[in-house]
Amino acid sequence: MKTVFAAALALAATLALSACGKDEGKQANQPTAPAADNGVPNPLRVATEGAYPPYNMLDSGGNLVGFEVDMMKEVCRRIQVECRITAQAWDGMIPALQAGRFDAIVAGMSITEERKQAVSFTQGYASTPAYLVSAKSNPLQAEQYGLEKVNLDEVDATEQAAIDKVRAQLKGKTVGVQTATIHANFADKYLADVVDLRRYDTQENLVLDLQTGRVEVGLADAVAWEPFLDRPEGQQYGFFGPGFDGGLFGAGMGVAIAKGQDKLLDALNGAIASMKQDGTLKTMAEQWFGFDTSLK
Repeated sequence: MKTVFAAALALAATLALSACGKDEGKQANQPTAPAADNGVPNPLRVATEGAYPPYNMLDSGGNLVGFEVDMMKEVCRRIQVECRITAQAWDGMIPALQAGRFDAIVAGMSITEERKQAVSFTQGYASTPAYLVSAKSNPLQAEQYGLEKVNLDEVDATEQAAIDKVRAQLKGKTVGVQTATIHANFADKYLADVVDLRRYDTQENLVLDLQTGRVEVGLADAVAWEPFLDRPEGQQYGFFGPGFDGGLFGAGMGVAIAKGQDKLLDALNGAIASMKQDGTLKTMAEQWFGFDTSLK
């Protein structure tokens, strides 16, 4: 995974991304006229975070790159609209979408029941489990937790025992999560009563505090951890305990749009479905992650 990710990032950084760059923020808020033939906004204004590698990030030239950037450009090509992608602070994305500043959000956003009250989602396009990370020298790494992964859809006795073991081992420790994420929701439900929980605006700021020791443990998506673990300074850190998915982690990641945009939803779903069917989504996932994260 690590070699593939590094190679893909280097390749992506050399590409000329006509829809992505420093000037996109100026274009993103301009009025959008519906395409006459299909009722889909053209250009399509897309918000992403630009700080959640390898899903979305800024390269050394300030251009947006990543799996979701490539995916969304291909979606736009298939529905025959211009794609304008711009970076937006994570915690302001849904309000900005509801206010009409964007037409879609593509930012590693998991499909959850809570979010479905505010926005509509396409079918899922990717799913990876959440993992805890600490320094390899931490005694947490040496513990046995009983399972490699816990599915929260229906927790059996063995899975509950693994959760209880994680809680017991983390008791009294400082744990960091990115704010307004499903990982923060998980921490609130399963860990907040036994740990000192700290919230961060970006994954990178969580990583920085993990390195300086301000937090002992971080919780995030497995793939989101990889860029840090790939770097020389990340070699002394690693996963521990089981991975977590299902339940409040939702049904994978989807494109979020404002409610009532049925024609846009149909068009996006059609493009994503075709990318699954012809293998394009699988190929993109393997290029960026080193394995297939796409949902069937």
